[in-house]
Amino acid sequence: MKKKLMGLATLGLLAAATAAEPDYAVIRMEIDIARPAAEVWSKVGGYCDIAKWRSDLDCKMTRGDGEIGSIRALAGGRIVEIMIAKTALSYGYTQPAVEGKFFNMYHGFMEAVPVNARNSKIIYTLFIDESDKPDRAAKDADIARRRSTFEAALKTMKEVSEAR
Repeated sequence: MKKKLMGLATLGLLAAATAAEPDYAVIRMEIDIARPAAEVWSKVGGYCDIAKWRSDLDCKMTRGDGEIGSIRALAGGRIVEIMIAKTALSYGYTQPAVEGKFFNMYHGFMEAVPVNARNSKIIYTLFIDESDKPDRAAKDADIARRRSTFEAALKTMKEVSEAR
């Protein structure tokens, strides 16, 4: 029994030694909008409003009503996101760990920021662990893909917000 425990402990140490060190990436994007922040937020800031500005995603609230702790299911339930922070003009969310899959610490934060009485900007920030990627080129490609997807969403948010 003692040998088995020692063997398991050794395997555990080897697994820990070979696990990738976290490689966190922050992707910050923003867009200027010719509308007041509160008006912008009323058009695009609901927790399931993502379906308005990401045409590739459907959204269904599976728990809550858009407050902290609410859970939304995107893409037919393939993506689950939990709201973990909220203010009058912002929210933050995370994707939970899924058993058997790499946990990339995915967090998103979206906010409408007043610039002046008539103008604002939306700032969207993603935080992820890229350590599951084999090399720098793969990490850079993943970041570029995410940036492209969310910058397109920001352009749509701008259109929706500025529409009369």
